[in-house]
Amino acid sequence: MPTAARPVDVPTLEYYLAVSARSPIAVRLVLGHLLRSLRKDARIHAETAGRFIRGSEAKISRMERAQVTCKHNDVMDLLDFYGIKDAQVLTCFAEMVRISRQPGWWHRFDGVLPDWAGKLIGLQEAASIIRTYEVQLVPGLLQTATYTEAVVRQAYPLAPQDEVDERVELRAIRQNLLARQDAPRLWAVLDEAVLRRPMGGEQVMREQLQHLIKMSQLEHITIQIAPFNRPGCIAGGFPITHLRFDLPALPDIVYLEQLRDAEYLDKPEETQHYRSVLDSLAHAALSPQDSRDLLERALG
Repeated sequence: MPTAARPVDVPTLEYYLAVSARSPIAVRLVLGHLLRSLRKDARIHAETAGRFIRGSEAKISRMERAQVTCKHNDVMDLLDFYGIKDAQVLTCFAEMVRISRQPGWWHRFDGVLPDWAGKLIGLQEAASIIRTYEVQLVPGLLQTATYTEAVVRQAYPLAPQDEVDERVELRAIRQNLLARQDAPRLWAVLDEAVLRRPMGGEQVMREQLQHLIKMSQLEHITIQIAPFNRPGCIAGGFPITHLRFDLPALPDIVYLEQLRDAEYLDKPEETQHYRSVLDSLAHAALSPQDSRDLLERALG
């Protein structure tokens, strides 16, 4: 017989919903985390839970790791098996399932958005802090439209104009999260090479540098430049994005993008390692004010 699960606090569930509701992916992660916690509190093995919903241990693992969207009946059956009877709690979980199954706004760009990239957008929508290190290009959230178009044309030289326009529009909509009243804090460290690479030509770069200066003056955005002449500003030559959330149910997540794929890390030892790398880079890089001065000098 399963042990009665620890009661779930309704205000906590409502808080999770309020904070993560803008992102179905975030809700899916929260839902998976809560289901795993309740199962462990009830001392039920994943294989046993899987059999109870006519599935398998692998299915429970996929649900708990948010690798699949949960079905309403499966979640309700599991909650009943875990000893959850409170009607308000069940209502909150039903709402989580409903939201988690909705497509994010970015799904209308499926034609140009790789499957692995959609998850990043959903996570950024729910993040409270976004830390990023870039070695070649201006971070997507800080790009101007003309700079984005230059990047897209270089990456997809044979793409028709309508596809280029769609990719530029997608990037612009993603940037709206920085203008929200509850915008996440963005902390970006850029290798100096980003400033010296004339993406799109001189005029495009001038507009981009001016935009970086303007964005760096916002309270919730910090931009630092890692100059060539500081050896501590080397981190393996690849971009890093670290995401933190105002939700105890969501662990930190590190996003590592490759040419045609991406990796998401959520184990504490992994995310802590990359956070330490970002801390070291920020410490070695120019201060925010000195970085702004360098940006202004780069304008000429």
